[in-house]
Amino acid sequence: MGAERSPGTWVLLSYRMPREPSTPRIAVWRKLKRLGVAQLSDGLVALPADARTREHLEWIADEVMEHGGMAGIWLASPATQAQERQLAESMAAARADEYRALTAAAADATDLPAAEQSRLSTRLRADLRRANRRDYFPPPEREEARAAIDGLQSPVHSAGKGTAKR
Repeated sequence: MGAERSPGTWVLLSYRMPREPSTPRIAVWRKLKRLGVAQLSDGLVALPADARTREHLEWIADEVMEHGGMAGIWLASPATQAQERQLAESMAAARADEYRALTAAAADATDLPAAEQSRLSTRLRADLRRANRRDYFPPPEREEARAAIDGLQSPVHSAGKGTAKR
């Protein structure tokens, strides 16, 4: 890998919410999951720091406080490169699991009729875009999932059959 570099900056959200009502707590948990955060401990999550991730976590912190909770945003660096690598690897492993599931779904669809493949292709492409948005350390499975989904009958291909090009 070359020379050892210093760890990068991460944005952390430290939060605590009332147990009841549970609906706001569940909504926050789902939003954090959609962002692909690394769970450092109970009530402490991290993302690689950039303007977008910081803004997302600030919005969630505001939501936590609107529901009677406490929240703080922090910028921090892991103490060692090894700690950062471990964090990145755990995030990449979570995305790899998602990509493997997408690849399997695409493989299962290859025997379906074209119309069903087309519908499934649309859904899988949307799922792939969502996974890509929370993928900060792309694993090899990302490309495998994209290729498997591209191999399905897509809506563009189905709609284009029998039509003249302009």
